[in-house]
Amino acid sequence: MSDQIKLIAERIRDLREISGLSIESLAKELGVANETYQKYESGTVDIPVGFLYEIAKKYKVELTAILTGDEPKLHNYSVVRKGKGRLVERKKQYQYHSLAYNFINKKAEPFLVTIDPKDEQEEIVFSSHPGHEFNFMVEGKLLLVIDGHEITLEEGDSLYFDSIHPHGMRALDDKPAKLLAIVMY
Repeated sequence: MSDQIKLIAERIRDLREISGLSIESLAKELGVANETYQKYESGTVDIPVGFLYEIAKKYKVELTAILTGDEPKLHNYSVVRKGKGRLVERKKQYQYHSLAYNFINKKAEPFLVTIDPKDEQEEIVFSSHPGHEFNFMVEGKLLLVIDGHEITLEEGDSLYFDSIHPHGMRALDDKPAKLLAIVMY
């Protein structure tokens, strides 16, 4: 796993330990198996953003603080210049650039996401999380699967959906796909 996932795992472990909670009690509260929670804290598996959001909500910390280790400070506005979003490396084939990483008490998380093409035989990885998501295609072509429904998006297309439903994506035509993804909770 990436160094960033190991750092995220360390942050969620620290939050749990500071709060004096056991793995078993927290896993039960969050509705995951003990073994799954232990894997998340070990940093050996990818941690779904929905789970990280639930951790942030439980401990009343910003999701950005868990993802990056930096506590947001701005509350009036936050400007992120072209190419300067905060890189959040979670999955090998995806690059997330947080576009509001320094704004406190956000009601949404905007990301510029680049999806590298992969072998079409490789399975799509699915995730789900509370809230809604809006995706706007910036470039390339993307296959999105939401709760079993396949949707192809091209440059200029957009999609709004309830992100509690399992969803995953794959870049098409052997080219990277880039989209603006806004996660609302």
